[in-house]
Amino acid sequence: MNSKTKIYIAGHRGMVGSAIWRALESKGYSNLLGKTSQELDLRNQAAVQEFFEREKPDVVIDAAARVGGILANNNYPYQFLMENMQIQNNLIDSSLKADVQKFIFLGSSCIYPKLAPQPLKEDYLLTGPLEPTNEWYAVAKITGVKACEAIRKQFGKDYISLMPTNLYGPYDNFDLNTSHVLPAMIRKFHESCQSTVNGQQSTVTLWGSGTPMREFLYVEDLAEAVIFALENNLGDNLYNVGTGEDLSIKELANFIQKIVGHTGEILWDSSKPDGTPRKLMDVSKMEKAGWKAQTSLEKGIRKTYQWFLEHQGDFKEIKIK
Repeated sequence: MNSKTKIYIAGHRGMVGSAIWRALESKGYSNLLGKTSQELDLRNQAAVQEFFEREKPDVVIDAAARVGGILANNNYPYQFLMENMQIQNNLIDSSLKADVQKFIFLGSSCIYPKLAPQPLKEDYLLTGPLEPTNEWYAVAKITGVKACEAIRKQFGKDYISLMPTNLYGPYDNFDLNTSHVLPAMIRKFHESCQSTVNGQQSTVTLWGSGTPMREFLYVEDLAEAVIFALENNLGDNLYNVGTGEDLSIKELANFIQKIVGHTGEILWDSSKPDGTPRKLMDVSKMEKAGWKAQTSLEKGIRKTYQWFLEHQGDFKEIKIK
């Protein structure tokens, strides 16, 4: 691997892809390739194959996916299943046919069973039922993991899968209809701060009971993990990427509320689903390989909120058809 290695980053404008792009540039990689969804529809098999035949990348990093929180997964199960399978299958198969030697597939901790022992080890994959509220996305990602594993086994190529825990950071999705819990909280608390009644900030209502435990990873740490995997032969096909530390959703809400400066009341809507009771990643395998997350949750949230303040005028609500 050198500065001229041709690296294609699928999904380079998303939160994850853009963080990887910035991290690669900062380390001197200058031959980076990215296409917008308007330039290349990754769901179109023929278009993707033609792109690979023309560009011939040396490395492919798959950071492209349809993503969303519990609400989006519940409301659009077909899109979350089919479109993610189309995107990753086209990228993986075209990479194999184009003789791409290094492929990094990015998945999600939701691939593990809902009631798997904690912390989640890579070996727990396919050992039990998935969380129903995001099983469509999870099933798609599991097929991607297995496709890379099959290529590694059958063709001996360095195709690996990194499973990050819950991500947040610059360029996150702050649309309340489709966002994940942390960015949704940032936006809700911020908007409540702007709305007062008789001098009091408005109440913020959050989903569920607040009791589930979650782990969060700053997206720039994930970008560093991707580069670590790029520059090293890790020797296996599947690695968890996280901090190895978690907290309750209620603790997270109090944390973000303090950082944003909201002083109003928090109400918990217990009629809404909680999702998986706990999702803590066992990151010992990645740490033994030589990589560990560096950004604390407080520092990461403060940086994310600052980015939100600087870009909130750019947000557009997302509608899925």
